[in-house]
Amino acid sequence: MNPRLNHRSGLQLLALMLFTTLLAGCGINNIPTLDEQAKAAWGQVQNQYQRRADLIPNLVETVKGYAQHEQETLTAVIEARAKATSIQVDASTLDNPEKLKQFQQAQDQLSGALSRLMVVSERYPDLKANQNFLALQSQLEGTENRIAVARRDFILAVQKYNTEIRTFPGRLWHSVMYSDLPIRETFEATSPNAEKAPEVKF
Repeated sequence: MNPRLNHRSGLQLLALMLFTTLLAGCGINNIPTLDEQAKAAWGQVQNQYQRRADLIPNLVETVKGYAQHEQETLTAVIEARAKATSIQVDASTLDNPEKLKQFQQAQDQLSGALSRLMVVSERYPDLKANQNFLALQSQLEGTENRIAVARRDFILAVQKYNTEIRTFPGRLWHSVMYSDLPIRETFEATSPNAEKAPEVKF
């Protein structure tokens, strides 16, 4: 065996290991990692919205038994739920700001309809004392809190991803290897006058 050839092979192997180490530590994997984290956070948002949608039929049926003449409010909730669940979204929705906005508007309409339903329930003491209603109301409140947390987590994941592809060295890797991954849109307030504090009158 030629010692010179062994030495050359050893140097090549050492250079390859050094190059691999440098490449692994330079952030080349940050962009796809952060992209996957944003997609996972979006999946959690969808999961919580679905949980809310699943609770609504039981809530409506419980209220219906006590508040027969509140049909308009019940119908609004049912229609808002149908609209919110009819908008099909997946990870590709993150690449379509218009579809993301449309999805969020439908969810906001459902939130508004549910708020009106809760106001209606205040008029019926028997309904407010119903254990099934109380349990559903508690689950719904918990779900609304989970939605807020999931949305916050999604916003943070998108912020990290967008920051990575807009700053060095991520910007370099984005232009060289991941140019197909766009800047991600995040949630925006879609309710009218959402930036204004509500007026509270007693």
